[in-house]
Amino acid sequence: QVQLVESGGGLVQPGGSLRLSCTASGSIVNIYAVGWYRRAPGKLRELVAAINNEGTTNYNDSGKGRFTISRDNTKNTVYLQMNSLEPEDTAVYYCNTISSDLKNGAWGQGTQVTVSS
Repeated sequence: QVQLVESGGGLVQPGGSLRLSCTASGSIVNIYAVGWYRRAPGKLRELVAAINNEGTTNYNDSGKGRFTISRDNTKNTVYLQMNSLEPEDTAVYYCNTISSDLKNGAWGQGTQVTVSS
């Protein structure tokens, strides 16, 4: 099973940008979809964005217009470009595989994103 590792988090000021990377241990070409999730303090984990193996993308309301998910199959990596960050975006961000029956693989450590002045 492909293992995913998140990176790219950090501390950023409101209005700033970050690009998160999700690097797989093997090919992602045949993975049905990959999603970026986040869990803010005191809240449940939520799906922020997803991209399937045809390149179709979906976003939740909080990410629309500000976040862009993309994939580079040659690098086995899925990215999440986040712009116009707000303090409410502070969370641990995770990536995970999504199967055709909407099941996830094992969860990784995630990467912390903190938006604060």
